[in-house]
Amino acid sequence: MNQNIRYEFSVKMWQHDSPGGWFFVSLPLEMSKEIRTNLAFQEEGWGRMKTRAKIGDIEWESAIWYDSKSKTYLLPIKSKIRKLVKLNTTENINLTIYL
Repeated sequence: MNQNIRYEFSVKMWQHDSPGGWFFVSLPLEMSKEIRTNLAFQEEGWGRMKTRAKIGDIEWESAIWYDSKSKTYLLPIKSKIRKLVKLNTTENINLTIYL
């Protein structure tokens, strides 16, 4: 994976409305459009693209998925990460992803 492209953004985390739903952040629309236009060749099945994500000093391997309904990429935020960084759904999170 060639992770030389860095994107930084600030967004609120949200929880999927299914019981026990996963937590995600939605990448900004313009950023998602740029990624989809320029890097779609890196997508695997279901619009999945490997990435490294970083919040503060915590960095982890992950993936973003393209959501055709919202026309944006979604980054899941695992429980371990939410606890380490003390994240909640009411505050903006400063994130960096590397593609």
